[in-house]
Amino acid sequence: MILIFGVSAFVSWRLKSKFNEYSQIALSNGLSGAEVAQHMLNENGIYDVRVLSTEGMLTDHYNPQDKTVNLSSDVYYGRSVAAAAVAAHECGHAVQHQKAYAPLKLRSALVPALSVASQYMQWIILAGIFLLNTTPIPLAIGVGLFALTTLFSFITLPVEFDASRRALAWIQSHNVVTEREYGFAKDALWWAAMTYVVAALGSLATLLYYASLLSGGRRSD
Repeated sequence: MILIFGVSAFVSWRLKSKFNEYSQIALSNGLSGAEVAQHMLNENGIYDVRVLSTEGMLTDHYNPQDKTVNLSSDVYYGRSVAAAAVAAHECGHAVQHQKAYAPLKLRSALVPALSVASQYMQWIILAGIFLLNTTPIPLAIGVGLFALTTLFSFITLPVEFDASRRALAWIQSHNVVTEREYGFAKDALWWAAMTYVVAALGSLATLLYYASLLSGGRRSD
């Protein structure tokens, strides 16, 4: 867990470093992130998704509930390789939604249960650890809830990798980027994907730790 925490910190730092680096490289065609996003949506026949600006850094996301591509200010207004890559990636999720991409549908279906579980999970696990010598039931419930979050993390991986694949294929085939810029965009999206990989592995490591506590408590009983 300590190793994964260290790797997570490194990947997060590396992503921000890459984003800052590629944000300084102007896109040769001069398009902003918002314009790239709108072009990609239109080219895929998607006209019911709005492209919006949102606060924060690296807060970009696609919301399937209200069909919005939300881009941070640096991406929305930016005319850089980083802005184009991130904007196209988020539109990749909109394309997934349009095409009923199975992993995205599964992830979206888990969101309501996950939002409820996240409110009580840590308290249930904490109570379960304190009560483990008395009863394993609270911790077992907590482990079950945490397993749901871990499952969500791993389902997220193909969703993110596929969105990047769609984004890179589109910006290349539609000459949004030059060959040199394509390499930068691919590198930026790769580091973004690694944050999800590390998060999933961290969630799995934590789940195994809680499961080992539960197993040890049961053996002692």
